[in-house]
Order: sequence, then C-alpha cells, then structure tokens
Amino acid sequence: MIDILRREFVYLWYYFSIQFDQIFEYWLLGMVIGSIVSVFGKERIHSLFNSLKDKKLGVLGIVPACLLGIASPICMYGTVPIAASFSAKGMRDDWLAAFMMSSILLNPQLIIYSVALGTKALIVRISTCLLCGVVAGLLVHIFCNRKSFFNFSSITEAKSRDTDPNILLRLLKNFGRNVKATGLYFLLGLVLSALFQRYVPTEAFVKLFGNNEGFGVLMAATIGVPLYMCGGGTIPLLQQWLYDGMSMGSAAAFMLTGPATKITNLGAVKIALGIRQFIMYLLYVIIFAFITGLALNI
Repeated sequence: MIDILRREFVYLWYYFSIQFDQIFEYWLLGMVIGSIVSVFGKERIHSLFNSLKDKKLGVLGIVPACLLGIASPICMYGTVPIAASFSAKGMRDDWLAAFMMSSILLNPQLIIYSVALGTKALIVRISTCLLCGVVAGLLVHIFCNRKSFFNFSSITEAKSRDTDPNILLRLLKNFGRNVKATGLYFLLGLVLSALFQRYVPTEAFVKLFGNNEGFGVLMAATIGVPLYMCGGGTIPLLQQWLYDGMSMGSAAAFMLTGPATKITNLGAVKIALGIRQFIMYLLYVIIFAFITGLALNI
C-alpha cells in the first residue's frame, strides 16, 4: 500500500512540476505587469474613460469603453464603485455596461497568463471578451436607452490602497497583494491539472469536449461556473485540456462563463443591478458563451 501511494505521489509530482515549469513564468510576469499597471496606469485609464463622456461618440463609444475595461487592472468589487462615480458624473449606461462587462472578463494580468495557452487561444480570449463587452453595451443601448440600467444608489467609491509615498514600496505592496490573492489558486490549479492528467482518460475527455457538438460547448460553459477560481488558477487546467483535445469553442465558452460567474464577481454585479437585470446578465453570459463556442467550432 505504501509503495502504491509513493508511486502515485511520484506521478502526480511529475505532472505538477511539468506544468509549473511551463506556466510559472507567465504567472509571475502577469503579477509584475498587473502591479505596474495598477500603480502607474490605473488612474490614467479611469481618467481616459471618464473623459469619454465629453466626446460626441454616440454608440461608437462602446468600443473604447470595452478596451479601457480590459486595460483596467482592478477586480469587479473595485470596478463597481468606480462605475458608480462615473454614472454620477453623467456617463452613459451603455458605455458603463461595456466597460464593466469587459473588465469582468479580462485584465492585463489575465492576458499575460493566457500567453501560456498559445497564440490561437490568446487571440480567441481577447477577441471574444471584447465582443462580449461590445454586445452587452449594444443591448443596453437598444433596450434600456430611456431608463437607467444600473442602481448605484447604495455604493460609495472605495479608497485606493496604492498610497505609499515611496513608489518602490507602493509597487512591492501591490505585488504582494496580487500574489496573496492569486498564489493559492494558482497552486490549486496545478494540483487539479496533475490529478486530471493522472486519472482522467484522454479518450473520454476528447469524446466529451473535443467534438464539434453543442453539448460539449454547453458542458464547458457549465463547468466554468463551479471550477473558475481566478484567472491564474484555471490556466493550468485549460492548457492541459487544450493539449488533450478540447475544441477551441468549448475553451472559449469556459473562458467566458468562468470569470463572468465567479462568485465574487456575481456579488459585485448584484450590487449594481436589480433582480431583473441580474437575471438578464446571467442569461446573456450563458447564451453568448454558447453561441460563441458553436461559431468557433464551425
């Protein structure tokens, strides 16, 4: 019995170490880039978004709003109070919807993490997240043009934690918070990936997620709900799944529903939306992910 356990541990450690060597540098670089953007670029990004309200862009302002949402390094709980302040200053709801949707799905750190998945998966992730934000903004523009979509009445803007007068210490503290927030999930993702490689037959996985069938896409979108912990935590799993034959459509569906239904993100979104709009948000995410997955598999 001891020999069997020792053998299994050796196998699991082998799979763990392989994935660690392949992904660790991207996770570390993501932490560094994320901290740099947060400390030196966050205020500039939000200032640029705030300045959009003074421009006569109309519905076309949805696109830069999405791009700035992706560039924003803060989590959704930080984005909601900022969006509330933008709304109080007269920002359009369709632009806010685009900014918040894209901010939920992607950020500079996650872009760096996703490089480990390969060029094709990286392009798919960026383009589908951008499109998801654009479509969200368009839907709010079309169906909620004459009434407010958000309810920020109970929200106050949180104070920035990047306040140390020493720039180097400010950067190091931000980096430390990022490591603390994602490090455990990153290691857990590696462990889950090692367990998956050892005990899940490749043939069974390909049969479920590798074929160009709607059921596989729907299943990938569904498992994104309970499995998504944080961006860094799911990269090891996605990397292995793609290697084992997961279709790009299924991977895209997972990458969309995961962050959009992450429990902390749902809590933040629920604050800014009423019950009706919150249900609409969930339906939109699931339907968009499903349709996108099917389209990529054609």
